[in-house]
Amino acid sequence: MSGKKYDVYGIGNALVDLEVKVTDEFFGSNNIEKGVMTLVEEDRQNHLMGELKNLSPNKACGGSAANTIIAVSQFGGKSFYSCKVADDEFGHFYLADMKENGVDVNLDESNLKSGITGKCMVMVTPDAERTMNTFLGITSTFSKEELREESIKNSEYLYIEGYLVASPTGQEAAVEAKKIADANGIKTAVTFSDPNMVKFFRENFDAIIGDGVDLLFCNEQEALDFTGMDTILEAREELKKVAKTFAITLGSNGATIFDGDTFVDIEPYKVEAVDSNGAGDMFAGAFLYAITNGHTYASSGKLASLASSKVVSQFGPRLEWSQARDIVHSLFNK
Repeated sequence: MSGKKYDVYGIGNALVDLEVKVTDEFFGSNNIEKGVMTLVEEDRQNHLMGELKNLSPNKACGGSAANTIIAVSQFGGKSFYSCKVADDEFGHFYLADMKENGVDVNLDESNLKSGITGKCMVMVTPDAERTMNTFLGITSTFSKEELREESIKNSEYLYIEGYLVASPTGQEAAVEAKKIADANGIKTAVTFSDPNMVKFFRENFDAIIGDGVDLLFCNEQEALDFTGMDTILEAREELKKVAKTFAITLGSNGATIFDGDTFVDIEPYKVEAVDSNGAGDMFAGAFLYAITNGHTYASSGKLASLASSKVVSQFGPRLEWSQARDIVHSLFNK
């Protein structure tokens, strides 16, 4: 609605998701912390995949922000993604998958560098919880070099993935991207991504947020960890100091959104949860699509809640294109 070429320009890690179903016993026997993202070396990831050699993983281009940016595109928005993959089988797969999903990227087949494309092993248990072991590969060196200043200027929102705080060059790129956005009147959005990122890289988040962001996405635990508060009511008051608007997802309790003036409670859609992987990413993608296409914070939150409920009721972090369009039509009659 802004007349910009892109609704959302995203930056984040480029990872090929390898999603498998496991049991809690697998975590115990392999010393894996359940429910969070853990960075691992490639040999550790290969060892775990070897332990599951009888399973065929579901493969898709991913990374938290990539899932969000693809969702924007699926709902009918225009999106760009800056990322870093290597000149290998997984890198070429990643680019093809992004293009197939209608996302413009900073890379093409001719300018990929040697290295190893990052991979994220997503382990889903019967309780629908997702646990990730990530080998970053070449995306650990994501840097300012991957930014495309003109595309940032030609976007309504810059969206920054919180996982970038774990990489010195990634954090530097995030700070630089926000500087470009701020200087050109482009709105900024940040997601905390994971409780461990908030716990271990708090100062890095402060550096990225700077004087504040226009929109913040987080879940309940991340909000509590970031603010140091004991209740979500206290935490959301603290978040007003760093974000003009924000959305806090509350799992099966829906979400609460601050529109800059008042709080809006977003009702959950009751579903049988199968796989929570990608729920927060989908929430952010649906919300960003709606807010950049003329919808209110309340209706954007409703779309985001419905979309994320659909994603947790099936295996994998994404919707089918037809599902995304059906959701938009059901709520907005478009």
